[in-house]
Amino acid sequence: MAMTGKSRGSYAKTAGRRREILEAGIEVFANHGFRNGSLREIAERVGMSQAGLLHHFSNKNELLAGVLELRDERSVALVPIDGTPGIETIRGIVRVAEYNASFAPGLVELHCVLSAEATAPEHPAHQYFLDRYTWVVGLMVEAFTNVQAAGQLLDGVEPASAARSLIALSDGLQVQWLLAPDALDMAEELRRYLRPLLTVEP
Repeated sequence: MAMTGKSRGSYAKTAGRRREILEAGIEVFANHGFRNGSLREIAERVGMSQAGLLHHFSNKNELLAGVLELRDERSVALVPIDGTPGIETIRGIVRVAEYNASFAPGLVELHCVLSAEATAPEHPAHQYFLDRYTWVVGLMVEAFTNVQAAGQLLDGVEPASAARSLIALSDGLQVQWLLAPDALDMAEELRRYLRPLLTVEP
């Protein structure tokens, strides 16, 4: 059955409201962590009651899942994942760092806070971060392996090690940047790491 104009408008309004809640969730969880970030504060930021928020997200864990999905949606848009991973995939990691520093400091803080909290097995995002690191590292190992096959990786560089080191450096730089954002350029530091490994500009 086709949507009426009224139902389309209601759906768009609901989707827009959910987006506002997720944006507020990013800020609250980034500032306070998942455990201390409250649904009440998130609701207040978007001008609704906690009961109204629970109409859109049935509980705090569901809201967290939506926040993490939104974060990934933004990151994946900058890292080519269609087709065969390669040099553009690696360059995408640098683009994510540029984007985060310029437009999304809240996402950087969210990642640092939640990834630390989620090392606890009982944390609701524990499995998410396990799966995310498995996927990200796997993607980058494949990218470095294909770069090696294309003759763009210097001799002696081991793709799996380069991939893990790149992800570790990226995460570590985010913590340093949050502490002193004017003291370093995350994207340029990633390029400095990559240049001695590659035969092309990262």
